[in-house]
Amino acid sequence: MKRFIKPVLFGILFVVFTVLVKFVDVLPVGPENSLVGFAGVNIWVHQLLGTNSYGYELTQMFGVLALLAAAAFALLGLVQLIKGKSLRKVDSRLLWLGLVYIIVIILYVLFEKLAINYRPVILDEGLEPSYPSTHTMLILTIFGTAYRASGFFIKNETTKGTVILTTIRTFCLAVMALTIVGRLLSGVHWFTDIVGGVLVSLALITLYQSLTPSTASKEAANE
Repeated sequence: MKRFIKPVLFGILFVVFTVLVKFVDVLPVGPENSLVGFAGVNIWVHQLLGTNSYGYELTQMFGVLALLAAAAFALLGLVQLIKGKSLRKVDSRLLWLGLVYIIVIILYVLFEKLAINYRPVILDEGLEPSYPSTHTMLILTIFGTAYRASGFFIKNETTKGTVILTTIRTFCLAVMALTIVGRLLSGVHWFTDIVGGVLVSLALITLYQSLTPSTASKEAANE
């Protein structure tokens, strides 16, 4: 169906990019001579930006906020479930959001085990897989879907409602942008790790958009 074109395309882009990272310009330039794909570009960006503890700490805080945002939507779904005493009484847009969260968890665990690239720096646990940036994926996906979901559950027929919705959505976009910049400046990921995290996030965000088409016109009116 046409509405699933975007998530499929972003998914394909992520897979293709991952294959390229695995096999193109792979050199032992990482810590302990670990192999790094797109070595030339990654080394250049890493040397240009260096490391920044503030960027790392900021994105760690955003990770906590992302979990709290996900918990808030989960709590909303739980309340609807308790009141309605059936999953059928839970708003389908919350159920689809829950599905996206489940996919994020599965991918997070999977990518934490797959060693496509290792971090450019050694942290507490020695060499760690770093592609894609699962931190970037988690934050962007949660706040990207929250941007859309907020329009479903916050009434903006009044000026107050409009201000609240606009504030929430602006905050979501700001966190997403600062996460990309902060994670890159932190130096704990290669440039391609961030790109991979962005691509998989876009696939999941557009998947949620595709799964909630019946309210797309309503959301457009709210924006």
